Amino acid sequence: MPKRISIVDVAREAGVAISSVSAALNGGPGVSEATRARVRETADRMGWVPSVRGRSLSSKRTRALGLVVQRQPGVLEADPFFAGFIGGVESVLESAGYALLLQIGRSAAAGADRLRRLALSGAVDGVFLTDVSVEDPRYALLDHLQLPAVAVNAPGSVWVSSVTQDHRSGLSALMEHLIALGHRDIAHVAGTPGLVHSEERESVWRCVLESHGLPLGPVITGDFTTEAGARAADALLGGSRVPTAVVCANDLMAIGFLSRAKALGVGVPDDVSVTGFDGVLLGAHVHPPLTTVMTLPGALGTRAAEVLLASVDGGPRVDETIAPAVVVDRASVAPPRVRMA
Repeated sequence: MPKRISIVDVAREAGVAISSVSAALNGGPGVSEATRARVRETADRMGWVPSVRGRSLSSKRTRALGLVVQRQPGVLEADPFFAGFIGGVESVLESAGYALLLQIGRSAAAGADRLRRLALSGAVDGVFLTDVSVEDPRYALLDHLQLPAVAVNAPGSVWVSSVTQDHRSGLSALMEHLIALGHRDIAHVAGTPGLVHSEERESVWRCVLESHGLPLGPVITGDFTTEAGARAADALLGGSRVPTAVVCANDLMAIGFLSRAKALGVGVPDDVSVTGFDGVLLGAHVHPPLTTVMTLPGALGTRAAEVLLASVDGGPRVDETIAPAVVVDRASVAPPRVRMA
């Protein structure tokens, strides 16, 4: 990790006293406008940022934790994961006397920028990281600021703790179930590229097929929305080669796939078996009820909040797990029907 730039470094580079740097950067009196401008330019060029933790030592805590969701605003009404996760977080924060400050970034870049501004504002004592990408720039920012944080369903970093649920074992069991039923041509509708959990789910799909010596079915890239599932159905069900089973990276895409398959006149599970991932309540009430991997976003939020509060109190960085995800077998899968050559 690169050395943190201090006001001592800025003062040395700008050729002024440390007290002048402090006054210039904090809007204090005693420095000319020319000096103030030179100090600020030097600080920006060197990459100086205020120490959130250092500032908190001389002020009261905000008693707020931050969550910046890196998706389109409509995700909060469409994706049940966040409702469950936030519910779990709030069950802890309420009794601890903390509030949750929620913001949305429409893209990964916008989310990272909003997190940066949130952290630098001193408005929160710590933050949750969701939708973590493989090379997530937020880690470097939080390491640099030394702001307490917890990564959700992703590895942590030098400074960031993590709370995860084992998804691999549940998805592996689901794949084994499909293969045991006789499926040999299994497609995958993947999640948003670059996200840790998208790549993990595609990796499990690949590894299980390869371990059985089976060919890799087609992969359709989605974005965890029902619309992406419908587009995947058009791509997979409209050609000459229709897979016997489709494994979707989340339930919303699977539900979109089911709806579009029905519109195309393709029977589920008679013509194609379809599975999801998450275990959202809606999946039990679609037709046919969706076979899925049941996760625990509420429990994940509860434990993540407990870990983050402990970190705010000066506790050590930790990596923790909750109970693993499990298969819920419903009516959207069946043995493949013999197809005429």
